[in-house]
Amino acid sequence: MAVATCIETPTKFARYTVADGNPIPIGTLLKLEDPNTAAATAADNDPFAGIAWEEKTASDGITEITVALDGVWDITTSAGVAIGEKVSISGANTIAKVAAADLLFAGVGTALEACAGAEAIRVRVNII
Repeated sequence: MAVATCIETPTKFARYTVADGNPIPIGTLLKLEDPNTAAATAADNDPFAGIAWEEKTASDGITEITVALDGVWDITTSAGVAIGEKVSISGANTIAKVAAADLLFAGVGTALEACAGAEAIRVRVNII
């Protein structure tokens, strides 16, 4: 499970509650859970919360994490994406072009590169 790699430093951040028992590496794509909680993405249509900006070690007593809400990142795709397409979560630390069924969920951002299959591409992350 590859994590996102920061290319251009983000300027917007948020703090979310996280489970103490779960490790979260820097660059992990996070999904939003209730109430104001973030966890690693796992499935298609997970609502995007941001990208982990700091390391969270399992069972370290920390229950909050800083999350990046913008910037440019290399993120792994699950399928082909055209340049300029909007992308959303498609699984654990992966993205795909936004499909009609994904429109209700927070998108990750805009693809700055095209790809024909599963590979890492540049994405301008922008949480509205």
